[in-house]
Amino acid sequence: MKAYLVLDFSVNDFGGFRKYIAEIPAFIARHSGKYLVQGAQPTTIEGDWKPERMVILEFPERAKAEAFLGDPDIQDLFKVRHDTTTSKLVLVDGCT
Repeated sequence: MKAYLVLDFSVNDFGGFRKYIAEIPAFIARHSGKYLVQGAQPTTIEGDWKPERMVILEFPERAKAEAFLGDPDIQDLFKVRHDTTTSKLVLVDGCT
């Protein structure tokens, strides 16, 4: 069953965030993931959720998404994202 990482974020330091933008695609591909949505500005339809930017990544299975999140080689890059953005991230399984 496919799994999805959904990231809601705003960039606080674009200069610092450029490193993440340049390097993260290789790690996503390494874990068989792909972008479905890449930094798009969403339109809120209902509720008070007001994300500035969204990323949605698709992985062929939850284990691949978890391996991506736990990859020791990517932790420094995640720190770059944490230091340069305000973000919320969820992992959700797709439908069977």
